[in-house]
Amino acid sequence: MYKYRDNKKELRGKLSDLQYRVTQEGETEAPFTNDNFPKDVGSFQCICCGEELFHSEKKYDSGTGWPSFYEAIQQSKIELVTDYSHMMVRTEARCSSCSAHLGHVFNDGPQPTGTRYCINGSALKFSKKGSKI
Repeated sequence: MYKYRDNKKELRGKLSDLQYRVTQEGETEAPFTNDNFPKDVGSFQCICCGEELFHSEKKYDSGTGWPSFYEAIQQSKIELVTDYSHMMVRTEARCSSCSAHLGHVFNDGPQPTGTRYCINGSALKFSKKGSKI
């Protein structure tokens, strides 16, 4: 699978302005604006390449206003990068298949992992279990 960041024109035609700014320019959407996914059992995929990243069973309400997960489908699906922006040091989460910016990872999540993947809703699409992606 090729990395979409190498073909910005194709990606611009596929994504909304917000989805493009978040996934390709590293922006963060406003809290409480994009966590309206169904409560069905299913999976969350990267909006850019369709890679399956998170199961709905691992999603929880962190109270932060962004979709939060305590575990990825596989750790190898998420690329972790040190982020020095905004005068702080954080861990950025990117899709390992296409390098799309997803959000950030923190060590204040629930057990059993203690991890919180704080993900921009505009970087994800949801697929109900049993439906075609």
